[in-house]
Amino acid sequence: MAIKEFISKDKKQFKANLHCHSTISDGNLTPEELKEAYKNAGYQVLAITDHCSPHPHNDLTDDEFLLLTGYEAYIRPNKKAKSDRYLPEVHLNLFARDKDNDKYICYNRIYCKYFKDDHAKLNRVGSEEPREYTTEYINMFIKTATEHGYVVSYNHPVWSMEDDEKVLELEGWKSLELDNTDSYLISTLEHCEVLYDKLLRKGMRVGCHGGDDNHNRHPFGHPLCDSFGAFTMIVADELEYDNVFSAFERGDCYSSTGPQILSLSIEDGKTVRVETTDADRIILFYGAKKTVVALDENFGTVNSAEFELHHKANYFRITVIDKQGKKACSRGYFRDEF
Repeated sequence: MAIKEFISKDKKQFKANLHCHSTISDGNLTPEELKEAYKNAGYQVLAITDHCSPHPHNDLTDDEFLLLTGYEAYIRPNKKAKSDRYLPEVHLNLFARDKDNDKYICYNRIYCKYFKDDHAKLNRVGSEEPREYTTEYINMFIKTATEHGYVVSYNHPVWSMEDDEKVLELEGWKSLELDNTDSYLISTLEHCEVLYDKLLRKGMRVGCHGGDDNHNRHPFGHPLCDSFGAFTMIVADELEYDNVFSAFERGDCYSSTGPQILSLSIEDGKTVRVETTDADRIILFYGAKKTVVALDENFGTVNSAEFELHHKANYFRITVIDKQGKKACSRGYFRDEF
């Protein structure tokens, strides 16, 4: 009997917001205020990803709360980098493997409108040619970011309005922002399991995570407050930068808007077992038209499930839905991993 554990009860889970904007760019709260708000809300990890503004915030890290270094980059069809509500664009979060990494990838002044300091002080690397909204340029941008110590995620695909085929052409990025609170409040559509399954069926080895993308234009408690919605649970040994970052990079994490996945394993490459917090249903996706669902026929809650994985399945993933309709989604695990 061979058991492969993907999420183990022996490891801790740290609640993280991996997409956040401060007064450094277009957010309404300072980095210090963001830390206080998320720490008080029960989070342990925060990445402040201001637009085209690489700023490490290591001074805000303490024994109970960790700041990850990163920033959000974007590429638009408009030659002057102006947003057009009817045109697609691409947004990428660049997460730094080294907590002190402040490298600015492929500097272009017109995309740097939020950077309030002297641009000459930026640690600029890569091409400084005008950004182009083409697959070739975006792939070059991702490759450059990767070579300079960043792990790249693809942000809010619904809001960005990119065709799925365009996303499938992009290479080198590591995780899909499956849930985005700010975008979800705009349309209620920014839960991207359909796209995620399409990527997995095409054999793309990408993880999934959630983030608020919060700008805090509305106060806490307001119906349109974009804080404390989607989050990422990172499964790691300790609350330390390298440990947490490595877990995220490996895909030892999952996206959620509420429930938790407490354990997830597969036995002999075919029997999937999962334990969760209280759920209405637990669903096994495996790249087929049909899924397998575990629920209580008397409308109660479920906290565990056991599934037999179809022998032709190349991957599987788990979705947990609670009584409020909130979801937790694991990444896809491919057969050669188990």
